[in-house]
Amino acid sequence: MESMLNLSKNSSLWMWSILGLAVLGTYLWRGLGVALSEKLTQDSPLFRWITCVTYAMVAALVIRIIVLPVGLLAEMPLAARLTATGVALVIMLKMTNGLVPALMAGTSLMMIFAWVL
Repeated sequence: MESMLNLSKNSSLWMWSILGLAVLGTYLWRGLGVALSEKLTQDSPLFRWITCVTYAMVAALVIRIIVLPVGLLAEMPLAARLTATGVALVIMLKMTNGLVPALMAGTSLMMIFAWVL
């Protein structure tokens, strides 16, 4: 990329060029999504498949963060991470609007475990 623009990586024009390309790439896909949004129906098999794949990817990332954490979370024992996750999941499933209480309970448990363990 540096040789394409013939700019030094230390110049401000280089940084602005990279930022501009990132913005262009981001908003190009967003604009395409807006343009095609009227043609998509949420009940189509393709849309349901994309939704399932999205949920599966998010679930896999959450499981990976819990089971194979990096950084400070790696210092917490696996049993503590699984306990906090389980309690938060039970709260979320039992309550009608349980996302915020579940997040608060899971976070509080992790803080307590970090302090005690």
